[in-house]
Amino acid sequence: MADLKGSKLDPRSGYCPATGVYHSKRRPVKLPTDPYLDVTTFLSSKRHSGTTALIDASTGRRVSFPELWRSVSAVATALLSPPLSVRKGQVVLLLSPNSVHFPVVSLAVMSIGAVITTANPLNTPREIAKQMADSSPVLVFTTRGLIGKLPIDGRFPIILLEESQINGEDSRIVFAIREMIATEPNPYLPRETVSQDDTATLLYSSGTTGNSKGVVATHRNLISMIEIIINRFKLEDGHGQPEVFLCTVPMFHVYGLAAFATGLLGSGSTVVILSKFELTEMLRAITSYGVSYLPLVPPILVAMLAHPSKLPLGQIHKILSGGAPLSRDLIEGFREKYPDIEILQGYGLTESTAIGASTDSAEESRRYGTAGLLSPNTEARIVDPETGKWLPVNQTGELWIRGPYVMKEYFKNEEATKSTLDSEGWLRTGDLCYIDEDGYLFVVDRLKELIKYKGYQVPPAELEALLLTHPAISDAAVIPYPDKEVGQFPMAYVVRKAGIQLSESEVMMFVGNQVAPYKKVRRVAFVSTIPKNASGKILRKDLIKLATSKL
Repeated sequence: MADLKGSKLDPRSGYCPATGVYHSKRRPVKLPTDPYLDVTTFLSSKRHSGTTALIDASTGRRVSFPELWRSVSAVATALLSPPLSVRKGQVVLLLSPNSVHFPVVSLAVMSIGAVITTANPLNTPREIAKQMADSSPVLVFTTRGLIGKLPIDGRFPIILLEESQINGEDSRIVFAIREMIATEPNPYLPRETVSQDDTATLLYSSGTTGNSKGVVATHRNLISMIEIIINRFKLEDGHGQPEVFLCTVPMFHVYGLAAFATGLLGSGSTVVILSKFELTEMLRAITSYGVSYLPLVPPILVAMLAHPSKLPLGQIHKILSGGAPLSRDLIEGFREKYPDIEILQGYGLTESTAIGASTDSAEESRRYGTAGLLSPNTEARIVDPETGKWLPVNQTGELWIRGPYVMKEYFKNEEATKSTLDSEGWLRTGDLCYIDEDGYLFVVDRLKELIKYKGYQVPPAELEALLLTHPAISDAAVIPYPDKEVGQFPMAYVVRKAGIQLSESEVMMFVGNQVAPYKKVRRVAFVSTIPKNASGKILRKDLIKLATSKL
């Protein structure tokens, strides 16, 4: 346990009534003090006993640690050299499904002080164009199948993430990734010094409210989270061998990027990469590659438990779930079906560079409904959203967290930054939570109005703005509708313009044609008015109550 100093601090909960601060009960993690340290150098210098860094689940291709670091150096050399000549602070877009190239590109970009921004391959051309307009990337790494989603009039060079030859199908394509990896690494090329305070990643999140915003994370943020991840997990099996992880989550997401494309590579663990999730492919990879540790999101766990037979889970002894709290029935049901597997949980946000709280043992996970104890080096407050008063144990309010991994700011959005980060470094999470007398965090509800579909964040405001562009719609509201398989999906309440006919399927098709699949409206109700308060804010809780009253 951390050294909880202070005469008024409760060692059981970690709460100090004098300051309103909950202190992590985890042992503090020592962080590197060198101010001029980038994520890639930090990771590549970590000592471990691992041999295989990455495995492509579909082809069986293995990438050793020496091969990984040589490839990163080669790609960094190619980025710095003409004709690309990428420089510190410039943004590089990575639009790709999971692949063994994802960590190589990310680490190479960050090693030269450039900024990696990722996009969901499921996003529509409109959504990708919006992110590119905001982030202004100088270069795009993508696959041949995704080039069609990039803006046609863009002047940016493109690098294909396929091994095959360039066929001249797009004049913007300048290299294939294999050509960059074949470059002779040149560590003596002039490059600018990178500090821990420089920007490393620009990931887009819906934040605490509203539309998608760029989350600026520094090398310090990422390094601190990597140290927490490496120290948090027991990353060796019972025989002293590095764990074999299966990457089922998208690497473009903070969970995938912080853990699988960076963090675990510093521990000597092997990361088996699924290009996309399918249950049968997941099971094949588990048995084929000796997977021992399975991180996933709750809907996958639900599907595994719902399967009529006991699944062949090979050597797996731990499952880590993130994205939403697991119910007691789900945990107990899974333990009954698979008694030899520990279930662990984690809580975090893009703005916290991943894990802010976690359960680290089966015993901790048996405190049903908890997101776990605060991560090492973390402080929290529970704040009454109406009065701003700090709240003691077992009282519900908005969770504020502070730690070395909390984002620097929202990109080019001073107003959103000020409303989310205060001058003392506290991040307002937008989640309604309480911390119990033993220091365990419980997430009760969301102040922020995000819909969580299979772990993906869907901002209602974005869908509402889209619905209002329909010529037959005069007003609309979007709410989360509970679903056992996906967690929540968007449901729309729609007010039709007088005298105009509009069907439920027409509304769903209108939205579905313009957004990524996970953002689709999957239920529609027509109403005469949308309930709003005096200031015009949609009363979503009233609509949620109406929608779920018949469940």
